[in-house]
Amino acid sequence: MKNHPILHKEAVSLLSELIATPSFSREEKHTSGIIEDFLIERGCVVERSGNNVWAFAAPFDRNKSTVWLNSHHDTVKPNSGYTIDPFQPLIKDNKLFGLGSNDAGASLVCLLSAFIHFLGIDLPFNLVMIASAEEEISGKDGIASIISQLPPCDLAIVGEPTEMAVAVAEKGLMVIDAKTFGKAGHAAREEGENAIYLALDDLQKIKSFEFSRGSEFLGKSKVSATVIHAGQQHNVVPDVCEFVLDVRVTDAYTLEEALEELKDQLAAELKPRSMRLQSSRLPKEHFAWSLIENLKLKTYGSPTLSDQALIPYPSIKMGPGDSARSHTANEFIYLNEIQEGINGYIQLLEAYSDLINNTI
Repeated sequence: MKNHPILHKEAVSLLSELIATPSFSREEKHTSGIIEDFLIERGCVVERSGNNVWAFAAPFDRNKSTVWLNSHHDTVKPNSGYTIDPFQPLIKDNKLFGLGSNDAGASLVCLLSAFIHFLGIDLPFNLVMIASAEEEISGKDGIASIISQLPPCDLAIVGEPTEMAVAVAEKGLMVIDAKTFGKAGHAAREEGENAIYLALDDLQKIKSFEFSRGSEFLGKSKVSATVIHAGQQHNVVPDVCEFVLDVRVTDAYTLEEALEELKDQLAAELKPRSMRLQSSRLPKEHFAWSLIENLKLKTYGSPTLSDQALIPYPSIKMGPGDSARSHTANEFIYLNEIQEGINGYIQLLEAYSDLINNTI
């Protein structure tokens, strides 16, 4: 596999600049400016909406297929375990330390490097680079806000730390507000119908509940009770009990299907807060499977959310770094992982170009 030392040097420099620039979710103005300038300096025509930045590698051709390269430039806030300055990029022992270095700064700069590599090359597909905001909170002003401004894609490559394995399925998330309704009464006189006891019946079912369908890559969907509240006074039987269900849904279900299966089993009123964060899976007939097979890439199902949940097109998730390092103190990325990320993305796009050219 060919190395790209100049791209690697520029990627490390850009990542260091991004680390040094705080970019908490909804506060990514300055990092979006850095990314915009980086692309403009290399001759790109850049579009921007809020803190989302994107560019095309060449003028859009409606007769070609389209590939999105996407990663995010927002970060979580540093936790109390940091023993170094999270905003001071530090290179030590072949590691680049700093907040967002692993999640997902390395993926972002590697995708940008691959994108720059293909500028000026006559590709048989449209290539779009998208640096999105608010991924860490699945915010409404992140990638979801620009989907309508972008051409539909045949494949989205979402950059997240996966050790360059390919996540071909990802769990979705649904948070449900549940309520049981009883009848208020005086606690001393066995009056009323206790909503807590009604909720207990449902909670016992939830404790042992299993969804009927499983996933090849992600196993079973899972529901957990995480919050509960009822009653105001010690001597009043509560007429309402409220609890929250956290539902992690595999690609075997849409959120709507999972909700209906829960409604069939539980007595409580169930109201989902949102149906936005759907599970995803690369369709079995998709051309990306042949690329994965030809390049002998490892595949798996991811339990963690990403912008995949908001992209309504076929997608895979892959990138340098280790998901286990995400959101940890003294976050870092290995310098050689950045090189591997650049190489891997370029190789994947070259393989797709060859696939198209061989079928024309």
